[in-house]
Amino acid sequence: MSQEVENHDNHNDSGNRPFSSVMARYMSRRRMLKGSLGLAAATLFTDFGLGAAIRQASATPSNRRLVLGFESLPGSMTDAIVVPEGYTAQVLVPWGTSLEGGSNGWQQDIHMTPAFQARAMGMHHDGMYHFPLDTQHASRDFLLAINHEYIDQTSLWAPQGGPTNSDEGARPADEVRTEINAHGVAVVRLRRDDDGHWAPVAGDAHNRRITSATPIELSGPVRGTPWVVTHWSPDGTRVRGTNNNCACGHTPWGTYLTCEENWPEVFTRQGELTPDQARLGINGERGRYGWESARDGEQGEFSRFDNTPRGDDPTKDYRNEARGFGYIVEIDPYDAGSAIYKRTALGRFRHEGCWPGRVVEGMPLTFYTGHDSRNEYIYKFVTKKHWQQSDANRPGEAYDRQAIGARYLDEGTLYVARFDADGTGEWLPLSVDAIIPRGEHKGRRLGELFEDQAGIIINTCDAADLMGATPMDRPEWGTVDPHSGMVYMTLTNNSKRTDEKSDASFTGEGEGVSAMGSGYATAPVNAANPRADNTYGHILRWQESNDDPTRMRWEPFVFGGSASDADNNLSGLTDVNAFASPDGLWFDDRDNGEGILWIETDNGLDKGRENAVAEMTNDQVLAVVPGAMRDDGQPAINAQNQAQLKRFAIGPNEAEVTGIFATPDRTALFINIQHPVNWPAANTEDATQVTQGRVRPRSSTVVIQKRDGGQVGV
Repeated sequence: MSQEVENHDNHNDSGNRPFSSVMARYMSRRRMLKGSLGLAAATLFTDFGLGAAIRQASATPSNRRLVLGFESLPGSMTDAIVVPEGYTAQVLVPWGTSLEGGSNGWQQDIHMTPAFQARAMGMHHDGMYHFPLDTQHASRDFLLAINHEYIDQTSLWAPQGGPTNSDEGARPADEVRTEINAHGVAVVRLRRDDDGHWAPVAGDAHNRRITSATPIELSGPVRGTPWVVTHWSPDGTRVRGTNNNCACGHTPWGTYLTCEENWPEVFTRQGELTPDQARLGINGERGRYGWESARDGEQGEFSRFDNTPRGDDPTKDYRNEARGFGYIVEIDPYDAGSAIYKRTALGRFRHEGCWPGRVVEGMPLTFYTGHDSRNEYIYKFVTKKHWQQSDANRPGEAYDRQAIGARYLDEGTLYVARFDADGTGEWLPLSVDAIIPRGEHKGRRLGELFEDQAGIIINTCDAADLMGATPMDRPEWGTVDPHSGMVYMTLTNNSKRTDEKSDASFTGEGEGVSAMGSGYATAPVNAANPRADNTYGHILRWQESNDDPTRMRWEPFVFGGSASDADNNLSGLTDVNAFASPDGLWFDDRDNGEGILWIETDNGLDKGRENAVAEMTNDQVLAVVPGAMRDDGQPAINAQNQAQLKRFAIGPNEAEVTGIFATPDRTALFINIQHPVNWPAANTEDATQVTQGRVRPRSSTVVIQKRDGGQVGV
């Protein structure tokens, strides 16, 4: 997430115990129990039914079969990608690449138009995933579904010296249309030739753009309710567009899940805000890009971004327009003409991504998601329907994948996480029958306050406050080990953390509950997060009980830090693996039952590059072979096992490294480079070439491969 679209305001004033306080108690308690913890842990695993999973994940440096096969890179700060010796990196489908091909392609001085941008790759590539067209060629010919998170107006309008009336006055309609079309999602077919070179298949029937103007169906509890009635959709069943799509997910039946994160700021509302508008950050006299100021087209084309009530009822205006945003959106990449659905049952907030849990025949499916704001929460959705393998994706066949999606994603239970100081935790249901455990409304059902499940979904954050969820340090990407079911989640950073002597806006025992729509302000430092401004972040992991999936055991996996900042280096990182602000994650499952956890970083947020790591290297990709959960209160990655964590790749200056997956045969690793300042170099696909002079920067996908064609990372 770029700092250009990050909201620095806090919207959670719930009074819940923050994760920093939980972590301090956890580590203190674990050290105290170290002498007898082996027995305690064994009992805990037996009670949770975790024995087999923990044994599977218990590899140690002495018996681990999977070994990282590259030298960790030193830090780099250049206008180029850096990869290990023996690897190549190719620039692929950068912003402005035409999906149709032909002679009217990208030029450095091209003046973007609505029509061209609507059929070209959007700006600021982020989450992405691959979908094979057949099983035989899955690693060399597939559909790439990719998010375009936001726009850089300076680069978009470079030929004319920047946007027109960016801060005040009416924006030109065609400029706004172009910006709207630069957001959203792209589906593009990619193919690799025998020499290992990748290219988009221009004009392919699968190629598709979904923008912030594309009609999308609402599904699940919110569909057809008064909450989402607008002048354009008086029956409350549709909305126009998906916006600020950050990370992503996928389903076992072959659809793409894109996630709406920093969408509130494109809307504005004059006068008093509703609780959900205040909680999520809709405010101000002008939206982020002033889209609402353009002279209106048909059916509220631009005025829909102004949510001020202007008519006698919601069918006369767009007061509810923003309530059609903040969801997980399901797209069938195989059918360019298929309808798109916002699956509202999975909650409404600033979704970072949506990651599928372990898939087991005859069991419900689970999807994990995080609310990427300071002191917000981690959620999961558990389907009502149990998984049937007959619903699995069948590449090459044409059928209604969205009908399968409706059966799994429109009914189920949404939960929010509470992490306890003893290393266990609980998933708290956000349902009409859930009993509020504390505070002013203790003993009441959520349904009494929000009327029905639709009301809970619209006000997901307030419902989570009431249930006593644990505020976290900006939950971003998650990933799941498909063998053990172990879940990993990045907690990127939190500048709203005070020193331990400061007053904090929570009660210490977590008994206070805020008024609806308010926000949690600050949290104190502790043993696990000793920095007054936590710019380094960390990664958490947990294992859920097989017998009771609402219970879990959790631990810190690795803390970001720098060798030059010893007091804050809780995992003992060195110059060749130091990192800050972990963001993207992907668990790379290998044939032997182990895997590589890939970690991407985003140092450009909060206070920018004001930490020791950001002063010595650009954002990066790291690889680690995870080991067992620990019993001594230390993070899983610590000063005694540094060989497990290596720096694999480094991005160009001022760019975020994001979006990640590998081909099924693991011979190609795909990443995205977002908001570079002076990259890629002109007239070359070599991502490692240092830019000479100044270029119009373009976010791009990069594919990293071994020169010898072997598997990446080993």
